[in-house]
Amino acid sequence: MTIHSVVIQKLLTTNAHIGRQVTTHHFKQFTYGFRNRQSIIDSDKTLICLRNALNFLSCLSRDPSSSFLFINTNPLFQPIINEMTSRVTSLSPERASSLWKMRGFLTNSCSPKKFRSRHKKLVFAPTKMPDCVVIFDTERKSSVFLEAERLGIPIVALVDSSMPWEYYKKVTYPIPANDSVQFVYLICNMITKCLMLEKKKDGAKGTGKKATIKVGFFSELWNDRDQVESTSESEGSASDEVLVVPYDNLAPMSCADIAESKQLLDKLVVVKYNGALGKNMGFGGPKSLIEVKNGSTPLDLIVNQIQSLNSKYGCNIPLLLMNPKNTHNDIVKALEKYSTLDVDIHPFEQGEHTQLESFVSEGGEDKWQSSKHGAHFLSLMNSGTLDVLLAQGKEYALVVNPDNVAGVVDPSDANHRHCLKTSLQITLKRWLNLKAIKRLVDTSALNLDNLSTLKLFENSIGISIPQSRFLPLNSTSDLFLLQSDLYSFTEGMFVRNDARVSPSDPSIALGPEFEKISDFKRRFETIPSIVKLDSLEVNGDVWFGADIVLKVSILLPLHQYLVRFGRECQEYVCLTWGKVVIDASPGLTLRIPGGVVLEDEEINDPTDI
Repeated sequence: MTIHSVVIQKLLTTNAHIGRQVTTHHFKQFTYGFRNRQSIIDSDKTLICLRNALNFLSCLSRDPSSSFLFINTNPLFQPIINEMTSRVTSLSPERASSLWKMRGFLTNSCSPKKFRSRHKKLVFAPTKMPDCVVIFDTERKSSVFLEAERLGIPIVALVDSSMPWEYYKKVTYPIPANDSVQFVYLICNMITKCLMLEKKKDGAKGTGKKATIKVGFFSELWNDRDQVESTSESEGSASDEVLVVPYDNLAPMSCADIAESKQLLDKLVVVKYNGALGKNMGFGGPKSLIEVKNGSTPLDLIVNQIQSLNSKYGCNIPLLLMNPKNTHNDIVKALEKYSTLDVDIHPFEQGEHTQLESFVSEGGEDKWQSSKHGAHFLSLMNSGTLDVLLAQGKEYALVVNPDNVAGVVDPSDANHRHCLKTSLQITLKRWLNLKAIKRLVDTSALNLDNLSTLKLFENSIGISIPQSRFLPLNSTSDLFLLQSDLYSFTEGMFVRNDARVSPSDPSIALGPEFEKISDFKRRFETIPSIVKLDSLEVNGDVWFGADIVLKVSILLPLHQYLVRFGRECQEYVCLTWGKVVIDASPGLTLRIPGGVVLEDEEINDPTDI
């Protein structure tokens, strides 16, 4: 029997799967069905949410100064919670004064308070703001949700099928389950063990010994059947552990409730960095101004996306353009054509802040490029923009990098509460909580020595996205892909051609003769069709005519092809798979005539065409 099955059995014995007779619409994603008019909660999904919440608490407990607020008013749960807190405080004495059990006076926690009951017992509340609130009986503590949301404190809570939407949406880590005494005992036991495990890790680190700990790391958070167990040498670092949520499993934004969608998008601000230059492609300005498709630039695409969302939902998503000195004037000049659009655009120059300017001069351009994400936060702080955004009700920022042309403002990302922290580092795109950044600013945790996003936010969440969501623009080979028939764009977003069978893009390698954008444009009358192409390699003095088709065909069993991507099928069809190579010898000019079809060809001279 697997560990997954054992835990599911434990959940079933606690009656965690038995819901209420009333089931709200937003809770139906956790329900398995109905029996005797009672909702049955899917135990698999309960386990997934429980893993996510425990992982967050574990990451938070790695900081010795972290504090937790446990909220409970049910007398049946109190002995269990007392036992849990006593074990945790005995394990970590330094937290004895920072663990709160019941009294949730959050918004008035600036000063110590005294409370006198009928039995003349005095209870002193600590003055330190908690880093997390854990709520066991959500229906009795509605005021805590409002206070925690106002202060930007994450909430871990047990939620049931009758919980109203206005409180459910404030929960950062919901655990769908029936709040029976048996389940509360189980979850308290799990919290205790997680904190004890983190304490053992810290102890091994403090003694200089490497502790080998068997941990379950879930590479796909919502893939509830797969558990990857690995034995790792832990040195107390959390930067290597990132929970990954598959993009296909994100709940799409509901088109039915326009008011709700507008309310969510009105909390968003888009931040675009324009520091990358196109010098390696012979372009003197920033990459954001390179024409990638039908005369449109990456800057045009992001502006069109925001305009489309503003028009569709009636929201107001501002666009902040963060420009270094060497690109600021070019960007401001390009913004003149957007004056008639319904988009609120604010360009500002990062170099005007002395702290950043000195950092760039000391570290050079390479250091600036590698630390640009931290520079986003510093610029927001030093310019006062962060306070203005928070005053306007903005809560989340999407930081878009210019190297990724397909970085989009996707409402599906915004609708997924776990992704409003940060995305995986490989795409250089971030979803950030502005309140969390403000807290870093107020506690002086944001400085030039710690500019990495994953270092600033220990509990990072990643999204496993399809390749069509990450389209770099680093060379003319990348530009070839973007301008081909493999991609089109609508409402400012690149859309992959449905005729493409392979889930991966073709591999394009253009020689040095195509390195500059001016040479690239002269050598192609039109970009060839590559929907059915796997690989293209071009070297030498080669010129292309119009309406050329590059493809390859080979009889391949479909089930062999699909198994490579984790799917199975027993049919056989003809699929494209192979490459086209065009290699002109030195001193030889090859002209590919218009209208030809090159199918799995290797061309070295005109006679091969």
